[in-house]
Amino acid sequence: MKWMELPRAVLIERDAVQEIGTICKHLEVGKQADIIADSITRRIAGETVCELLNDAGYEVDLIEVERISYETIETVKAVSTEQRTDVMLAVGGGMVIDTAKIASFELRIPFISIPTIASHDGIASPRASIKNEDRTKPPVSVPTHAPLAIVADTAIISAAPYRFTAAGCGDIIANYTAVKDWQLAHRLRNADYSSYAAALSGMTANMIIENVKEIKQRDEPSVRTVLKALVSSGVAISIAGSSAPASGSEHKFSHALDMVAERPALHGEQCGIGTIMMTHLYGENWQHIRSVLKDIGAPTTAKELGVHDDELIQALTLAHTINPGRYTILGDSGLTYEAAERLAVVTQVLE
Repeated sequence: MKWMELPRAVLIERDAVQEIGTICKHLEVGKQADIIADSITRRIAGETVCELLNDAGYEVDLIEVERISYETIETVKAVSTEQRTDVMLAVGGGMVIDTAKIASFELRIPFISIPTIASHDGIASPRASIKNEDRTKPPVSVPTHAPLAIVADTAIISAAPYRFTAAGCGDIIANYTAVKDWQLAHRLRNADYSSYAAALSGMTANMIIENVKEIKQRDEPSVRTVLKALVSSGVAISIAGSSAPASGSEHKFSHALDMVAERPALHGEQCGIGTIMMTHLYGENWQHIRSVLKDIGAPTTAKELGVHDDELIQALTLAHTINPGRYTILGDSGLTYEAAERLAVVTQVLE
């Protein structure tokens, strides 16, 4: 059974983190809180959140994690179970958020997302990803619950390296081809489809494409625009009951590149380049997608990603094998090496 599970509170403002005590009281989440952070985000905002919640009358434990794995998730769950935690808050990027999202879901306690970067829509979605210990195997995507609240402090996020925000733009622009793949799967394979979720997902991609000049300013208003798009994309996933409106052939390419590249780039950066190539396969205006990404400051070539040409081509040939149950423009048989190379050259991904 699928149902919509949406955040109850979303705050995207300067100094938003200062309101965390008020938000927790409003949501009536109990009095025992666990904060999940890594060694960097602990200093950036985790300790501040801990102090603010203590001042608001909460009992707080701060759990530091350095990677996402089943072992780490079990450790977090064990600590939270011992403390009889009422609510779990994640302060950090995708790894931290996904760790808390899975642990809280399995413990059946609410989860609050406090992102420190704006690199992908996982800050708001009801899905989480765990990279396989064996890099030759794709990551595992698991269903979780949507955050009870999202508290995005634009002052903190705008101070992070701009590369993360540009990657977030790539992840959102990827919705353009993801929706096309979803529609294709609906027509050819009778896949479940929601026109509402598809429209919302497409709107988020347009939010980025239509606001390039603003985003290029690299300031707080531009970060707010990207965050709103990321949250909307996560909501579209909740409405659909699957990641289909935000993850198609371009995401398959990114996951394949993670498997074969010696040094993969950021997820959103790879999805952006995947979107350029998949837009070409659809016979659409790939040049416009490339131009938008270039204007934003995101990579548009293998060289800018920092991956070898052969790695990128190999990823294209393997992409169709990722999440084979999701039908996309890549079909069931995928691309030959020659076709993949030609695609990358035509779209100027290979210089």
